[in-house]
Amino acid sequence: MGKKYIILTGRRNVGKSSLINALTGQDTAIVSDTAGTTTDPVKKAYEIPGFASVIFIDTAGIDDDGELGEKRKEKTREMIPQADIALLVFTDNRFGEEERRLVSLFQEYAIPFLLIHNKSDRAPLTDSLKEKLEKEYRTAVIDFSALHGQQPEVIIRAIQTLVPSPQSGSLLEGLVSKNDTVILVAPIDSEAPAGRLILPQVQTLRELLDRHCIGITVQPEELAGLLHTPALSPRLVITDSQVFGQVAATVPPHIPLTSFSILLARLKGDFQKFMEGTARISQLKDGDRILMLESCSHHVSCEDIGRVKIPALLQQKTGRKLEFDFIAGLSAIRRPMTDYALVIQCGGCMITSRQLRHRLRPAIEAGIPVSNYGMTLAWLQGIFERATAPLNDYLSSHPALLNPWPIIS
Repeated sequence: MGKKYIILTGRRNVGKSSLINALTGQDTAIVSDTAGTTTDPVKKAYEIPGFASVIFIDTAGIDDDGELGEKRKEKTREMIPQADIALLVFTDNRFGEEERRLVSLFQEYAIPFLLIHNKSDRAPLTDSLKEKLEKEYRTAVIDFSALHGQQPEVIIRAIQTLVPSPQSGSLLEGLVSKNDTVILVAPIDSEAPAGRLILPQVQTLRELLDRHCIGITVQPEELAGLLHTPALSPRLVITDSQVFGQVAATVPPHIPLTSFSILLARLKGDFQKFMEGTARISQLKDGDRILMLESCSHHVSCEDIGRVKIPALLQQKTGRKLEFDFIAGLSAIRRPMTDYALVIQCGGCMITSRQLRHRLRPAIEAGIPVSNYGMTLAWLQGIFERATAPLNDYLSSHPALLNPWPIIS
């Protein structure tokens, strides 16, 4: 949850690839004097001690040409809203319209950025340009030579001061206290990853340990027997959303119940917009088109929650004939947002809060209702109020937390 995505942008042959190699201390990206060597974005994970785990993203030159060049530039533009930090690389004291357009994109998406004049061994940055850019953009302008042994600490330090050290966020804020017992329901079916738990389950378990709580993990079949254990008094039950109905029927009404996906809705998204959007399911009409946003890629099976179960339940419960579009990962949404009556986002465990916010930004700005998998399934199972009550009770007494991640900065 605390990863930061740092994108490197600029023209061809300004040394973006050599810079990312210098920053990571590894030959992550191919380096060549031939312009246009980098085509598709290249990602490299790296740990900045005392700051965060980061993902550096090397991109194609924004001045690429030809039909393929246009596609590469479009891919770079699509990557920019996903970034937390941007490094704009330029050389030879050349800062023109291409660079200014990039800065405009950073500003549009409220992305903090650094300006890095690379290959300073060949042509040092002039004092006049440095002063002009610092005054105009109010950010650091760094003169650097990636290929001549200059240490990247100056850039790393600038990155650290550009944004505060990211907080991992809290899935369970206000929901549990020290020594509370929490039951996690984790079905192991064909959709469960082989040999491991899904990320939200792992994150919740870790947070329970950090909060000195007692976490008990079971499959749905063992839940009833566990609840009859003498002296067991769970503070909360958290379930995988796809077994909401079964779990809700098993857990007594006095025990609070929610899902991993709903916890993520509060942590990463605009919880109030999700609440409002989910309630609009009842207004769907025949022929309405729904956009299903999956933030990871996986093989589709007959038990797939986003591509099979939710679409089938939506049509069954609403009695409407609906159309569905499915977008995996962070691929571009090609159809106009106004074509959709509803957008349903997965929990978003594999993407950052910024990526999720910008993913949903066009829909919210267009007035299209948004929901997420957990909230939708709770509504379809008739337990929406119960499943969101633990979070709503806390948020009602902390209204400033209703939308901790505003769509527009």
